[in-house]
Order: sequence, then C-alpha cells, then structure tokens
Amino acid sequence: MKPLGELIKEELVQQERPITWFANKLCMDRSNVYRLFLKNSLDTDLLMRISKILHKNFFEILSQELSER
Repeated sequence: MKPLGELIKEELVQQERPITWFANKLCMDRSNVYRLFLKNSLDTDLLMRISKILHKNFFEILSQELSER
C-alpha cells in the first residue's frame, strides 16, 4: 500500500483542490501539509478531519488493506 500521506495528496490532486485551501481547512501552514504528504501514518483525529474535509473515507482504505493481509 502507498503511504497514507501520498494517498491524501493524490485525492487532493484528483479533486483539483489547492494546497492553500487544504491547509486553511486543516488550520495549518502549507509547509506542514507538505510534511503530511510524506507520512506513512497519521493520528486518527487528524485522519478523521482529513476524511471529512475531502469527503473520502481513508479509514476504509486502511481497513481494506488489513483485510487483504
């Protein structure tokens, strides 16, 4: 499976959302968003916020990966 941050970045690109929009929604600096894209894992609270902002259930993706193992 791809790193979680990479999946989030791909979804953001697919939705054609700018980094500044995403950073504002998360109440963080753009530089922190770029660091987020490099992470393999995230805090569940942050992942929940991201899932809600992007209307994409990243927990489901993780669950599918678990089921495939």
